[in-house]
Amino acid sequence: MKARKVPTFTKANAEPESTLEFPGGDISLTNGSMKSPDGLLAPPIPAPGSSIGWSWRDFSRSPSPLGLIPIHRHFKTFIHKHEVPRKALHVSIGFFVYWLYVTGTQTSAVPPYLMAALIPIASVDYLRHKYASLNQFYVKYLGALMRETEYAGWNGVIFYLLGAWIVLRFFPKDVSVVAVMLLSWCDTAASTFGRLYGRYTPRIRRGKSLAGSLAAFLVGVVTAGWFWGILAPQTGPFPGDDQHPFMFQGVLQLPKLVSNMLGFDEPAALRGPAAVGVMSLWSGLVAAGSEVIDLFGWDDNLTIPVLSGLGIWGFLKLFG
Repeated sequence: MKARKVPTFTKANAEPESTLEFPGGDISLTNGSMKSPDGLLAPPIPAPGSSIGWSWRDFSRSPSPLGLIPIHRHFKTFIHKHEVPRKALHVSIGFFVYWLYVTGTQTSAVPPYLMAALIPIASVDYLRHKYASLNQFYVKYLGALMRETEYAGWNGVIFYLLGAWIVLRFFPKDVSVVAVMLLSWCDTAASTFGRLYGRYTPRIRRGKSLAGSLAAFLVGVVTAGWFWGILAPQTGPFPGDDQHPFMFQGVLQLPKLVSNMLGFDEPAALRGPAAVGVMSLWSGLVAAGSEVIDLFGWDDNLTIPVLSGLGIWGFLKLFG
C-alpha cells in the first residue's frame, strides 16, 4: 500500500509546517482527527527524520479512532458511535448506588468491595499491555464496553472504580452518594448530547461542546434536587446514620464574618426548598465544570466524582 505525504498547517499563517505519512491514499483531516481512505480514524505515522509525535489525546473523544477493536467495526453505530453498551453500564452504576442507599447500606461499607475489584482489574489491564495475545483476548470479549483509545491505554473502568472509591471513602455520606450519581448520569448526558448536538454549539475544548456541558449541568441540577429534596427526606433513617451524618442539613447561611460585614445581626440563611435549590444549582455547575476540565490529562471517570465531591464539600464547608 503506497503512502502519501500530507502537509500540516499552522492556524496562524496556513504555511506547511511539517510532513506526516499515512498508510493509504487520499486523506482528509476533520476536527483534529486523521481519517484514512477506508473511513477509519488512525494515528499519523511520523515521516522519516521527523520529530513530530502524537498522543491519543490528540483525538477528539467524539469520534474515537475506529479500527483497533473488531466489534467496533461490526457495530459502528450501536457500539462505536453511540457507545450504547458502555453508556448503559455507566448509567446503571447510578441506579446501583440508589439501591444501596435506599436499602440502608452505609457508604463506609462499599470501598473495600471497590478496592477488591480495582486491584485485579488494574492488574489484568497492566498485563494485557505486556502480552499482545492477552490484549487480543481481552478486547475480543470486553471491547463493546471500551473506547478504542483504551486499546493501548488504561481501561476507563479502572478510573471509575478509583474515583468512586475516593469519594465513598473520604467524603460525607450525602456528598459521596451525589458525587457518584453525578459521574454516572452527568457524564453520560454530556457524551450523548455532545455527540448529537455538539456540532451546532460552540466547542469549549477538544471533544467538549457547549451542548454537552449544558446537558451535564441540567442533569446535575435534577439529580441533586431529587436526592436532597425528595429521596433523602422520604427514606431512612437507617442503622448507622448517627455515625455517617449528612453534611447538608437543609440550611445554607453566609459565614459569620461576611454577615457582620454586611451589617446583619444574625447570619443570613436559606432553609428548605430555597436551600435545596441553591445546592442543586451548585451541584449542576460543579458537575458540568468537572466534566469539561482537563486536569493533567486524567480520565474524567476519576476527575468528575473527585472534583464534584470537592466542590460540593467545599461549598458546604463555607455555607453549610
